[in-house]
Amino acid sequence: METTPEFIGKKTWNKVLNYIALSDELPPYLLMDREVVTEKVSQIGKGLRNSKIFYAVKANPDREVLKLISGLGTGFEIASEGELQILASLGVGPERIITSNPVKTFKFLNQAVDYGVRYFAFDSITEADKLARYAPGCNVYVRLSVPNEGSEWPLSKKFGVEMDEAAELLVYAKGKGLNPVGITFHVGSQCNNVYNWNTAVDKAWDLWEAAGQSGIKLSLLNIGGGYPIRYTKSVVDIETIEKKADKAIYHKFPKDLEIIIEPGRAVVGDAGVFVSTVIGKTRRGDENWLHIDVGVFNGLMESIGGIKYTYVVGSRSERKKWTIAGPSCDSFDVIDRDVELPEPEIGNRILILSSGAYTISYASEFNGFSIPKTILI
Repeated sequence: METTPEFIGKKTWNKVLNYIALSDELPPYLLMDREVVTEKVSQIGKGLRNSKIFYAVKANPDREVLKLISGLGTGFEIASEGELQILASLGVGPERIITSNPVKTFKFLNQAVDYGVRYFAFDSITEADKLARYAPGCNVYVRLSVPNEGSEWPLSKKFGVEMDEAAELLVYAKGKGLNPVGITFHVGSQCNNVYNWNTAVDKAWDLWEAAGQSGIKLSLLNIGGGYPIRYTKSVVDIETIEKKADKAIYHKFPKDLEIIIEPGRAVVGDAGVFVSTVIGKTRRGDENWLHIDVGVFNGLMESIGGIKYTYVVGSRSERKKWTIAGPSCDSFDVIDRDVELPEPEIGNRILILSSGAYTISYASEFNGFSIPKTILI
């Protein structure tokens, strides 16, 4: 493993190797490079005027990771009382917290209101009614449905409404005593189609004008997340996305517009390296199987949705194609197929790059396997 693999910085790679060499910690565990997280926070929003970052806690809710991000001055986007409780324990004030989940549980809504959170997304009459009852007078922004083509994880079916309905919802919310302040959308997670943002901005502007014609003056545009990271191939970079989005926004929207960005994967994904161990090798028919001690249920759930990771083993043996499987006794626990790697020995480490986002946050203790520890380096 002396040579730095593609898609990871040399400094991060050296930190990972040094930690493995000097630590007695038993795999699996997730290493997070604090310098990469810090760098990503400084990059995101740099190309968008009047923008503020609200980190999507669901991407990686580890307490130490959140403490690091909080110290960088960002806001946070949350969806549950559990996420709120972690932020509260870190002393994050309510003015730095928003919730963009359009359908909130009663328990969470009650706790968020009690804590002082005042910005909420919605996309239905029932949610507006709920907010009017439990958070009277709060600031609301409507979730607009936009195209998700080119995204690894499309999000346009479960949430969001079309323009006419969105315009009606803003009027309805105002009539219920709420304060409609803006529009939100999401182009889809791991979006590699830069034009999605342009299309979404155009659609949001149409809604903005419709709201104005109904006497509703908006001030906020929440462009969600979706910035992609490198897994096994290059992706469109942050600078390119924001340059195009900024141009599209300020060609139409007021210059004093407040912009919110909700990055999750883009902040923590590249910073993470999973350290795992090869626990078995088998031959099933004409397939070579590699069994490791982290799998779908305890950290790599996104592999089921199509995310492909880069794997690194310290071997110079013959390269073969492998089916990589996790440690549980469930046949669903298959992480990837046709992965070309030099043949490792049982007990060798296998490193999984770009694994800082949506890994531990998805992990469970299914089959009795522990949730891997997260360690900042």
